This record gives sequence, structure tokens and C-alpha cells, in this order.
Amino acid sequence: MSVEATNRLVKQRALLIFVVTFVSYAYFYEGGGWNQNSRFDLVRAIVEQGTLRIDAYHENTQDKSFYQGHYYSDKAPGLVLLALPAAAIARPLLRATGIDPMSPRGLVAISYLVTVFAVALPTALACACLFWIAVTLGSNVSGALFAALTMGLATPIWAYATLFWGHALTGACLLFAFAAGMMLRSSELARRDFLCGVAVGLSAGWATVSEYPAAPAAVILAVFALAQIWQAGWPRRWRTTAGISVGALACIAVLMVYQYHAFGSALHPSYAYYQEGAFPWMKHGYMGLTYPRIDVMMKLLFGCRRGLFVVSPVLVAAPFGLRALWKNPATRGAAAAASGVAAYYFLFNASFWVWDGGWSYGPRYLSAGLPLLCVGLAPAWSSANRNWRRVLAALALCGGLFSLMAVSTTAQPPDRFRCALFQLLAPPLLAGKLSLNQGGSMLTLSETAGGQAHGAFNLGELAGLHGLPSLIPLFVVWGLAAFLWSRMNHAERRAATHC
Repeated sequence: MSVEATNRLVKQRALLIFVVTFVSYAYFYEGGGWNQNSRFDLVRAIVEQGTLRIDAYHENTQDKSFYQGHYYSDKAPGLVLLALPAAAIARPLLRATGIDPMSPRGLVAISYLVTVFAVALPTALACACLFWIAVTLGSNVSGALFAALTMGLATPIWAYATLFWGHALTGACLLFAFAAGMMLRSSELARRDFLCGVAVGLSAGWATVSEYPAAPAAVILAVFALAQIWQAGWPRRWRTTAGISVGALACIAVLMVYQYHAFGSALHPSYAYYQEGAFPWMKHGYMGLTYPRIDVMMKLLFGCRRGLFVVSPVLVAAPFGLRALWKNPATRGAAAAASGVAAYYFLFNASFWVWDGGWSYGPRYLSAGLPLLCVGLAPAWSSANRNWRRVLAALALCGGLFSLMAVSTTAQPPDRFRCALFQLLAPPLLAGKLSLNQGGSMLTLSETAGGQAHGAFNLGELAGLHGLPSLIPLFVVWGLAAFLWSRMNHAERRAATHC
């Protein structure tokens, strides 16, 4: 088969992976909560009032800063800024369909659309990107597919991709930066060196604009990008460094301008402006960060409440795949960068005073490192024999089922449950009681005073289906995608036979 035909099939497969994961994310709307309300309040403040102050909306969240008598979102602004075009476009579209964008129905529609545009879309693109990364690093197509679908549907990423949170977007941006760094190795044009560098700087920089803790991970990926061309001499080093600097400085400028206009200081993040008595754990260490604790590490990996290997047991195989990449000199740098980012987020989460993350599914503070950790799944699958592949597939199916339970019921289980996976999520799913977060809304308190529920839903429920049958349209999409994938495999085998 020709190189052009092979590349075309890789692109087609990546597109199919994108469609499957995007539909799977967009199918669910998880309703409100402090975290997403804080961000959506800022979206509304900018679009409706042209201000960064959320005074008119702040009563629906405790995730807020207070400065000179006014309330502000306490979140990094990257996700909100990315969501603004969708929010602005949605308003006239809703009016055109006869829906008042300021009505509860209109606001719920806008909050759903901004989540789909700013979270689900880039996360689905990251799944397709991981497929390309895996193929480029030498994995076979089945290994690359396994890695991409596992990341997208068998880890907590699926839950976070349905929420107006910054974790999934940040992880996607870091994976984009990693991919741009990989492209530098095959770059032969001076202009491409610069553009790939800009892509690294913008992607890693926007990860930091979306979540402040991403800054060390961004540095790791910038170093990785430079390492790809370091042996080629100073001309390429200067071009790549210039590109990374342009992209990163643009993102830094956006963040500093936002902080200056909100708080009067370009250097102080929003977390520095909590009201007295709010979130007292932020007084420990530096804004809640102390040092990694062994007991917390064990709970983050194996605890039933937040354990990564409990909600996504297949990730046990990822370090072995990264080790296989490390053994190959051609992929050693990629293994080091992916491992470095994943390890950083694990240590960061283990160092945070409130490491459990409140109402969430899985260990959310380390979740932005999961896409890079999943880079190891493709070589783990590709190098495994048939029996081990069966084990990996079974573990991935368990993680996929657990994630489906979360997005179908609630991706924000209250932290009072010792093992929410089996105490809260499984029983309602088996009983056909889905979309549990009916009391949580992104609207203000006055807008929800009418007694109507403006919480979670899935698209099947909007179409009139109830209980488990509301998931049938999603399963149909999956079945169609599996059929198309098999057709691609058949076409590839036929083309290889004719060559």
C-alpha cells in the first residue's frame, strides 16, 4: 500500500475516533455545581454585561474571589475565554428559534453549548490526536485505537469532558503541545520549525491559562520540543525557541491582562483573593500545596473513593508501555516527556491539602496528566500477546462501564460516599434512574425559584426516552462506528493484497 493511501486511512480512522468520542461527550449534560457555575457566571458577566465581575450571579457558587467589594470567578480564565464565541453565537441562534436566551431554558441551552464547544470538542480532538501520536511512535493501528478509545471512554476523562471544568481542556492542550513537539523531529523547513514551536507554546500556554497548575507541565513539554531538534544545531534551536516563546508569551499576556483588569495586579492569580474564612486549607503551604504524602499516593491509586486504578484499572499497563518506549532510543524523549507530565500531576495531587477534590469522579487533580499517561497504552497493547490483550481489553471494558455509569447518573458524586462507584452510581443505573443531578443548575438562585428542574439530562431523554432506553441512540452510534471501522480494515487488507 502506498504511503499516501496509508496516511489517508490513518486520517479517516482518526476522524472516526473523533466523531465517536465527541458524540459520547455531547450526549450528556451534567447540570451545575460550584466549579462550573463559577465559570459560567463569568461567561454570562462578559456576554450579558461586558464585565469581569460576577456580582449579579455569584450566589449560585462558593468558588469565587472577592476584591474591592466585588465578586469574581476564582478560576483561571482560559476555558471561559474559549467558550465566549459559542456563547455569543448561541444567543441570536436561540432567538431565531423562538427561545429567549435570558430565559431558564435558553440559559441551560447556552451552558450546554459552551460545554460542548469548549470542553467536549477539544477533548475529542485530543483522542484523535492520541491515535496519530501512537501510530507515529510505532504502534500498530489496533494499539493506537486501544489507547485513543481507552483515554476517551475508559478513564475519568469521559466524565470531565461532560462538565464545564478546566481539567479535560487542560489535558487536551498538553497533548496537543506534545504532538507539536513530535512534529519537530520530522520537520525539514525553517518555517515549519517556527510554526511547530508556536503550536507548542500556544497549546502548553493555553493549558496554563486554563489551569494554573499546568505551568510545570508546560515547561516539560517545551523542553521536550527543543530536545527534538537540539542535535540539528543552533539555527533550528533559535527558530524553535522563537516559536515557543511567541506562543507562550501570547498566552501569558492574555492571563496577565485578565488578572490586571479583574484584580488590579497582573501577577496575582485569582486564588489570592478569597474572602477571609473561605477555603481555609489554602493557608497550608503555598495555596494548599505542601509535599507528597505516601498515604495519599496510595489512596490516589488504589482507594475506592478516588483510586485511579479502581475507576480505570487498565491504566496499570500504561507505565509498562512507557518503559517500552524508553527502551527505544528513537522514542526515548517522548517517553520521558509523557512520563514526566504524568508523574508531575500525580505528585501535585498527592501534595494538595484537599487531595480528594470534593464532588468529583476519580482523582480529578491529576486528570490533566491522563492523556500523556495514555501514550503508554498503545505500545503496551502492541507488544502484548493474545492472552494479555484479552486482559487489557477486559480492564478497559471495566473502566468504560464505570465511566458510563458516572456520565449517565452523575459525574459529581458527593464526597460523603466512601466508594461512590458502587454506593451511588451503580444502583441507580441498574434501576434505570439516570441524570441524578436534577437539583444542580448553572442558573442563579432567582432563575431557579420557579420549581422547575434545570439540571442534568442526556440527549435520549430530550428525545422522549426514559431510563436505560435513553442510552440506545448512543449505542447505535457506537455500533455504526464499529461497522465503519471494520470496513476500513477490510479496505486496507484488500489494498495490501493488490500491492
